[in-house]
Order: sequence, then structure tokens, then C-alpha cells
Amino acid sequence: MHTRPYESQPARRLSIWMELRPALDGFYGIPQETRLLFSALSRLPAMRLSGLLQMSKRPLRGGIYGKGAANAAARAQKSSEVVVSLKGRSAIDWKDDVGDWLRDLARGVWLRWLAWFGGGRIALGTFDTAPFADYLWQELFGRTLPVSEKAKVLAAAMYQVCPVPWRQMHLVGIERAKLLGRSRYSRLDTSGADVLIVQTPYPGRVAKGTILVVHYHDAIPVLMPHTISDRAFHQASHYQALAANVRDGAYFVCVSETTRQDLIGLFPEAAARAVTIHNMLPAHYYPVEAEAEQVPGMVRRYMHTQFTGKARGGGGKAGQPQVWTLCRRFDSEEERAAFLHASLGPGSRFLLMVSTIEPRKNHARLLAAWEMLHSLDPQLKLILVGHIGWDYERALDDMLPWIEEGSLFLLHNVPSDSLRLLFRQALVTVCPSTGEGFDFSGIEAMRCGGVVAASDIPVHLEVYGEATVYFDPYDTASLVAALKPLLYGDAAAARREALREAGVAHSLRFLPERILPQWAAFLHDITGTEAATPEPDDDAD
Repeated sequence: MHTRPYESQPARRLSIWMELRPALDGFYGIPQETRLLFSALSRLPAMRLSGLLQMSKRPLRGGIYGKGAANAAARAQKSSEVVVSLKGRSAIDWKDDVGDWLRDLARGVWLRWLAWFGGGRIALGTFDTAPFADYLWQELFGRTLPVSEKAKVLAAAMYQVCPVPWRQMHLVGIERAKLLGRSRYSRLDTSGADVLIVQTPYPGRVAKGTILVVHYHDAIPVLMPHTISDRAFHQASHYQALAANVRDGAYFVCVSETTRQDLIGLFPEAAARAVTIHNMLPAHYYPVEAEAEQVPGMVRRYMHTQFTGKARGGGGKAGQPQVWTLCRRFDSEEERAAFLHASLGPGSRFLLMVSTIEPRKNHARLLAAWEMLHSLDPQLKLILVGHIGWDYERALDDMLPWIEEGSLFLLHNVPSDSLRLLFRQALVTVCPSTGEGFDFSGIEAMRCGGVVAASDIPVHLEVYGEATVYFDPYDTASLVAALKPLLYGDAAAARREALREAGVAHSLRFLPERILPQWAAFLHDITGTEAATPEPDDDAD
């Protein structure tokens, strides 16, 4: 299946570096997948795992380079500077700001030289992880992983530090492609790493002896650019880096066969170096019993209150940002609590959707279908969980009347223990996306004992199998027709129970103990080393 770069070697511990930049952002999507994969790989006894730290838009200060930190105090100081830089602004005064501006100009010239003419490498510093366990856990891993996995994910003694911003590396490649017709990127000094795993097409090359593996989530920035944010940059950066990674001989681990086929459709030459390994479920999702009494408190705790968006024309003062009030107004907290208990307590009925509010997630289709059902069944509520992403204006405007009525609830930053109960308590979790690479929410709902209805896009048909009901994501009537038999009639409860049982059984194939051996075999295969048996997962349900 793979083209091995080396002859077969005796068993040894592989040095695996993994990009952790996405883990700094958000709860779900690629940030969640990054944390889950790092945690899973940390369980492999034949792997020596380390993280690669880098910022998207700002240079990363600090890190230990060469013999620049001769004693423990100096090493701690250099590593501490990395934490300060990761957390935000690291300039002390205006002189630092001027210095940063000058260094940014010089770095741009230097990166162009490295990328265009191929000389030199970007030196990587090291970060001593031991004194900074609290930061690493809370900022990188704790948003997704259960605390039982803390010791293993923090076991690596050193991480690598890339001082150059990820976005600036991308811009150099895009610029070269515009001028010369072909992208090319700077080379990182990855000496000592057998494999570097990155989470999106990466704007860099690796040292000889290191294999680049792209954990490829989807081709949406290229194939559905109308649905993404910062379209000009993300479309160009994704395509140009992807093209360069393919030319440079990278391997691709695609999160679904649908994603793999999209990749091969763009770059047929990548077929021999592209495999499908599905995403794995978080360990803290598992079948639970319904607990209706918990729902009102969760909704109250995690409800969006107000959102300030970008300014838009046609109303108010020029440049004044638009503000949405995203919760129903009450005269007191006691009145709010009583209303939520009456609306969402025992005996209540609601649909659930878990996703960032952005175009391809298709909130508008679910809202239209729910409105039709709600007109006949006023007690049917709708709970939406997710951050507010981009191109959200129309969606929020359409939600406002229902929010004020108290029939629609918009939540964010919902932790896994609460989301687990929402999945189980919802009548149906709806996944109406028009495009996905994998789509965690449906599998997570199944694992928790929830009932799922999903759009009939290829990736849902692949990943969700027969454990759901499907509908056309462009047809409101199709969604209504899919939901009605699950909500109404004498057979509705039996239909939901059958889907619940099928979903729990289907979700087992995405547990870490099913997915991790595939990663282990893949990594040993491409490096030509002998595979070892992964450690058993003591935390698996």
C-alpha cells in the first residue's frame, strides 16, 4: 500500500513530532481531533511523542536554542518566555514593538530566500515541558480530554518551538506561486524526528530522514470555498500547501474515504501515499441514561447571552458593530430558572444540533424544518450548541424571534459531561451539513445513546452507516419527512429505540482501541520498522 523510504529495520522507538497549533483554539473540530490523536499516540510504547508549538499569526518568542541556556534557571526562563508568547502579547514597551516590526520585515526576506532558493533551514528551539504542566494541560489538552489521560499526554520531556508564524510561512508560498506558478516553502530543521504529523496542509518542508504526514480532514477550502472564512487566504493557502506537500512526497492520513477520494480527485499522484483512518471518539463519551432534570441547569449555565459581530451597512452609525441578544429577557434570575424548568425539565421535548454557526453546517435548513414542526407542536423546542463562526448574520436574525419566545436556545462552551446528557436527552440530534470531512457530532450522539438524523452527503453515508435516518440537505420537506416518524405516532418511540441501539453498536468502531492500531501499523509501515502491540486502553468504556 505504501512506498517505504527505508529498508526494514529492527524494532526501535520511533520519534514522532506532532503539530499542536490547532489545539490552542476552540473545543471542537480540528482542535478536538488534534488533542485526541496526540493522546492516542501517547499510548503507543514504540513511539517517542513530542509536540511542535507554533502560532498562527504571531512569532513565538523564547525556546532553548543550541547552548543558549547552560543551566536550569536559564532553561526555565527561555521556556517560560514561550508560555508568555503563546498566551498573547509579549512586548514590554514600544521599543519591543518597533523591534518586532523590524524583525518581521527581515524574517519575510529571509523566508523568501529559504523558500525560493532552498538554502538553510528554520531552526527549531526546544521547550522544557516539566515546569509547565498546568499550562499545557489547561490550554492544550484539558478542553477535550478527561483528566485520566493527563499523565500520558504530559509525559514528553521536550517540545519543539517554531518561532516563525504559520500564516507568514503560507504567505511566502502563495506569493511564489503567484509570481512563478508554483509554491515552495521553507524547510524546518526536523533533525531527530522520524515523522512529523501536521493537521492541515503544511507550509513547510522537513529535513532529510523525516517523513511528513498530513492528517487530512477535508478539501472544503478548495471544493467549497464559498462556505469558509477569510476565503482568499484559506483557499490559496490550503491549495498551494497541499500541492507542495504532494510534490514533496508527504503521506496523507484521511479522516474518511470521502476525504481521500476528494484528495485523489485533486492530486491522483497522491493515491499510493494516502490512506483512510477514521477519527476516534473521545473516551468521555459513552452510553448514559436520560436525565431530564439536568437540562434546565445546563442550558442556563451555557447559554449565549449577547454577541457582538462586525459592523454591517444599512443600520445605525457607520462602522457601529451589530449586537445580538441571544437569550430571552427576564425580570429576575428566579423567573429565568422557573421558565427553563417548565420548558426543558422532565417531560420536555427538543431537537439538538451541535456545530459552529457557519454556512455549510446548514442551520437554516434545520430552522425552517423545525418551524414547520413547531407550528403544529408548540412544545417542541430546539437547542443549538456551538460557537458563532462566520457569515452568521442571517442565521442569528432568523433565530431571534424564537429565542425571545423561549422556544430556541443557543449554547456554547458546553463541556463533554453536559453534552453527553444533551445527546441522550434530545429526541433527535440533527446533522444537516452540506459538506463535511467526518462530522463528529453524529457519532458522538450515537455513542451517548442518542438518536441521529443526518443529511445524505457522501461522508455521512460512509461514517454513519445504517444507524441513522437520512434527508436531502437542500430540501426542507425532506427533513420534515425524516423527523416526523421519529417524533409522532404510536411507533415513534420504538423507531427511536431501534436507532438508539443501532447507533451505540455502530459507534464502537470509532473507539480508540479500534482506531489506534491502524495508526500504529501505518507509522511502522511508512518508516519500515517493526510494529509493537499498543498498550491496552484502561479507560475505555
